[in-house]
Amino acid sequence: MAKRDYYEILGVPRTCSAEDLKKAFRKLAMKYHPDKNPGDKKAEERFKEINEAYEVLSDPEKRKAYDQFGHMGVGAQGGFRPGANPFEGFRPGGTGDFGFGFGRGGFEGFGFGGAGATDNFQDIFSEIFGDFFGGRPGRTAGAGPRTSTRGRGADLRYTLNITFEEAATGTEKTISFIRHRGGKEETAKLAVTVPAGVKTGQRLKLRGEGDSPAGGGTPGDLYVIINIQDHPLFKRVENDVHMDLPLTYVEATLGTTVEIPTLTGKASLKIPAGTPSGQIFRLKGKGFTSVSGPGTGDMLVRVVIDVPREVTEEQRELLKRFATTLKPSPLIKAYQEKVDRILKSKK
Repeated sequence: MAKRDYYEILGVPRTCSAEDLKKAFRKLAMKYHPDKNPGDKKAEERFKEINEAYEVLSDPEKRKAYDQFGHMGVGAQGGFRPGANPFEGFRPGGTGDFGFGFGRGGFEGFGFGGAGATDNFQDIFSEIFGDFFGGRPGRTAGAGPRTSTRGRGADLRYTLNITFEEAATGTEKTISFIRHRGGKEETAKLAVTVPAGVKTGQRLKLRGEGDSPAGGGTPGDLYVIINIQDHPLFKRVENDVHMDLPLTYVEATLGTTVEIPTLTGKASLKIPAGTPSGQIFRLKGKGFTSVSGPGTGDMLVRVVIDVPREVTEEQRELLKRFATTLKPSPLIKAYQEKVDRILKSKK
């Protein structure tokens, strides 16, 4: 069967830029990755096809040959090795980037025509999925030089503070840090894309953005460590968002409708009459997106009855009169029956 056109596979025109090509590949790789489509053979084949197309078109020389001669032009130098297993390097279910199962060297099994091509793919996937590798011991960005060994520069660490909402929706930040290149100190600025759903302590790996040795050699990597700032109202539990909602005794008794904030705006919440303290209302899909696959958490709103500490004499009298009209609730009656049994058993 004839092979499909690589540009058609990635859904880009033949005149597209390298950046547009990269964006198209990122989007399709996220959609058809095996960890997001377990057991789906069609998605697996599509993923192979996408990777093969990008491996050729992302290399300027291979792309030139492909544009001129088609598949025949890259048959000897690009694409997959005959008989190679394109998923040989993956460790599904492992502890790689953001739970997607990519480990160090996780792309070595692709056979993408040399180390340069493999590094290119690792760069792309590190940008998409982040990095949890223990890595080499490095230094904090801008903390002074570190002696490199074996012709490789030092890895750097940079702590990036983001808001609670930015962690939920994803964000792009420009960071500035000091690194050493060729024995000289320089200030670097980089754009960092933070995916939605990240957690504090997770790391994004930017290959080759660390220090480089004075005498030449391979640059180290930059590890951007995510730190999520506390929120005045929200707390995160896995991918759910928890919030306490204070209500007056009257609001809880008579019922009300309140407007509450969410991660992406606001929502209207109806409180039925007779709502007890501790009642939890669930807003489906208002939590964090899962960074390692499909699915979104919920928002859990817990009602807290705010009992006034001070009342006027008039209010006190009204409450006393109101209390005389109350009948014991099923909750209080059940409690009193248990208390009576316990006290009788102690006589």
